[in-house]
Amino acid sequence: MVEAKICGLSTVETIEAAVEGGARFVGFVTYPRSPRHVSTDLLRALGERVPTGVVRVGLFVDADDALLEERLATGAIDLLQLHGAEAPARVAEIKARTGKPVMKVIKVAQPHDVEAGIATYAPVVDRLMFDTAEGTLPGGNATAFDWTILSGRHVPVPWLLAGGLTPDNVADAVRVTGAPVVDVSSGVESSRGVKSPTLIRAFLDRVKAL
Repeated sequence: MVEAKICGLSTVETIEAAVEGGARFVGFVTYPRSPRHVSTDLLRALGERVPTGVVRVGLFVDADDALLEERLATGAIDLLQLHGAEAPARVAEIKARTGKPVMKVIKVAQPHDVEAGIATYAPVVDRLMFDTAEGTLPGGNATAFDWTILSGRHVPVPWLLAGGLTPDNVADAVRVTGAPVVDVSSGVESSRGVKSPTLIRAFLDRVKAL
C-alpha cells in the first residue's frame, strides 16, 4: 500500500481535503521565502484540525533552536522534516533535543547523491526523503529528477519520494522507484503556493488506486 504526504498546506479547506482523501502525512512549511510559509499561530490552528493518526510534519530549512522550539510549542508537529544543509551532527542534535522523529531530505541530481545521502544520513534519521536538486526553493519547485536513479535501490530506513509529482505522473513514479510514500506540493496547486482541494483529492485517489 502506497501512502501520501500533502505538503505546504495553509488553509482549513485543504487540510480537510487531505485528511478526507486519506493522506497519511500533512506538511506545514516554516521558511519565510516560500509562498507556502505559515505563521506560528496559523500552524497551531491548522494542526488542531488534523485528527490522530495523520502525521503532522513541520518543514524546516537550517532552523536554529529558537525557531524549532517556537514551532514545537504549538503542539502541531509530530515529525520534523529538515530540508536545508543540516550536517549529520546537527540532525542528531535536533532529534535528541526535541525528542521528535526526524526526516532528512536528500537532494538528487545524479546517482551519487542518493548513495552519499543514504550513507551520510541513514544512521541518524527516522526517515529519508529524495527530492530534486533543481529549483530556487528547498522543495515545491515542480521539477522531477530521474526516477530510475532509485529503481531497485535498497534504502535502509523508511523513505519518501518527492519532486514534481502530480496526479498524472504519480503512478509512473511509484512504478519506477518502488516508493512506499509519495510527497506532493506544487503538483496539487492551482497557482504557486495555492493548494487546490480538487487536485489534492485527485492525487490521493490516484495513490489509493496503486
